[in-house]
Amino acid sequence: MPTGVALRDAREQLFAAAERILLRDGPNALTSRAVTTEAGCAKGVLHRHFADFDAFLAELVLDRIARVEAQGTALCASAGTGTVTGNLADALTELFGSSVAVGIVALITFRDDLRARLRRSRPAGVPVLTEAAAMIAAYLAAERRLGRLAADADVDTLSPTLIGAGHLLFADRKAGRPEPEAVRKVVAAVVAGVVREPTP
Repeated sequence: MPTGVALRDAREQLFAAAERILLRDGPNALTSRAVTTEAGCAKGVLHRHFADFDAFLAELVLDRIARVEAQGTALCASAGTGTVTGNLADALTELFGSSVAVGIVALITFRDDLRARLRRSRPAGVPVLTEAAAMIAAYLAAERRLGRLAADADVDTLSPTLIGAGHLLFADRKAGRPEPEAVRKVVAAVVAGVVREPTP
């Protein structure tokens, strides 16, 4: 895009460009020049919308956290329908399947300044993964209230266990996505002792 031509929804275009670079080339390749080149705009466009590159990256992470929170609302609404194992497997696949969440975690780990900036508003845990664990915990608590999980099911331990296992399944960008059955198998193993519903 030539310099001087306005971008429609510049923030989203820049975020999408950053995600493509992150997924294709990893966090080391993510620079302001790479992002604006990928988005097809002048470098000044990014700095017109964000104070600096770390501010841009922090907003990208916060935007993706908002998406996880929206996914959590839909997941909680599914409590009592389908199977617990199936719902959890679908949630992990949606969360990690595009590899965006995996890439964001790598980015946060890679950039000290970004991590420090995010710590101002999110002092504990790894952003995105912490919100994902909260999403799973809320869903499991809803299923426990409905009697589809054991009354003593420790959702605060099960949820990070599921997130960690899901992250490991999807973390290898080169190997491609795991098969749906592999995701279901891991979920079933984690929740086997607490699920109180018939196996389909």
